Amino acid sequence: MRRVFAWLRALLQPSLTRRLLLAQMVLLALLWLVSAALIIFEGVNEHSMLKENGVFDAVLTVAQNMDDRPERRAVALAAIDRAISEDSGAEDSRIVPAIVLTRAGQEIYRSPTAPRGVRNTRLDVVEAVVVDGVRWRARTRQSPDGTISMMFIAPGDWMNVALTVNSRGFYLMPILVSIPFLILPAWLSIRLALRPWNKVAQEVASRGPQDLAPLTFRPRHRELRAMVDSIDALMRRVDEASRRERAFIADAAHELRTPLAALRINVEALRAHADDPGQRQLLAGIVSASARAARLVGQLLNLMRSEATGGDATRDEVAALELDELLQERMAALSCLADAGGVDLDLAAAQAVRIRGRREGLTSLLDNLLDNAIKYSPAGATVAVRLTAEQGMARLTVADAGPGIPAAWRERVFDRFFRAPDQAHSGSGLGLAIAHAVVAQHGGSIALGDAEEGGLLVTVSLPLA
Repeated sequence: MRRVFAWLRALLQPSLTRRLLLAQMVLLALLWLVSAALIIFEGVNEHSMLKENGVFDAVLTVAQNMDDRPERRAVALAAIDRAISEDSGAEDSRIVPAIVLTRAGQEIYRSPTAPRGVRNTRLDVVEAVVVDGVRWRARTRQSPDGTISMMFIAPGDWMNVALTVNSRGFYLMPILVSIPFLILPAWLSIRLALRPWNKVAQEVASRGPQDLAPLTFRPRHRELRAMVDSIDALMRRVDEASRRERAFIADAAHELRTPLAALRINVEALRAHADDPGQRQLLAGIVSASARAARLVGQLLNLMRSEATGGDATRDEVAALELDELLQERMAALSCLADAGGVDLDLAAAQAVRIRGRREGLTSLLDNLLDNAIKYSPAGATVAVRLTAEQGMARLTVADAGPGIPAAWRERVFDRFFRAPDQAHSGSGLGLAIAHAVVAQHGGSIALGDAEEGGLLVTVSLPLA
């Protein structure tokens, strides 16, 4: 049942292929309707045989040449009459064309289906005659010597339409019958025609958020080339705006580091000379706030470096390094922070886990993950760090005993300056954004889950060298 609903949703979803296919089917239907309308118009206005002089000439010639043999003339005229009826294709005797021949006012032949009371008032002119409420069309023509007259009677109005459609059906039937069988070829032709479009869509879908280079696929088609050029122009504008944004943030953060450091030094010096406990407490708050501001500035600089594209990083910055040794180094550097918070650090790492990457970015990644785990873990808790190498990937997990992050917010927390609601500790919302940017730059992945002790479990996978 779920598959049926999925199929129905896909069927109801707007599709360019279905739109083009429907347009082709509508075009064929309109072609069929126009052809049918022309045939109906012809049938309503005039019977085609009434305009053909050859029929009159043939019948009058036979009647005139066999005037001295009435019996054989009747047989010959009956044969011609049957031929005319069969050529019309009508099976209903009420709409079969009929002929009436007279000589000197006396009938010499009348078709069995010819209605009584039909008369022409003018020679060689098609006239409409109504007999017993039925509309007929008739034309009378005489032989060259004027001795024999032939009146051709055909049904009028809608009876003539049915006769015309019946006789001209071979024009309409191929179009009508071919419509259902053209759906598959039309669908295949549309799919083949849209292949360049699909290539462009696939390349755009495969791009990452930082890959703003022009599209490599260059279509030869005029309509598609215009769209690709527009996409490339949009990417250039977005790239330029992103570069300006990163440059502005990096410059602003760099310029803020010096005055913040000077502010902290001056406030600490002032606190050392303050005798009033209230003043010392206020100055301690200023020192703490300046420390948080300095940390935010440092995180902004790290984020700008982490989000830089590969072309912005020099080749000598990317090198093979031992991730296990770097991890031990960073844990040792942060052990003072863990001791201050009463948190234990537990490390279990495989030996010689070598990857290729930028040391500065990986240092920022480890510092942010460990700092968050220590900060959110309560006193007496343990932060478990595990590093393994499996299936060509270095897998790092950091598990804490803090409040964790609800599943609904685990994708949003990688956005810059976003923090999950109801957090007990203050922060800038940049730590996980920096970690995500570094992991993406190194071709890895990062995921959030639940730790065994109820806290947050961060899993990072990076390709081995």
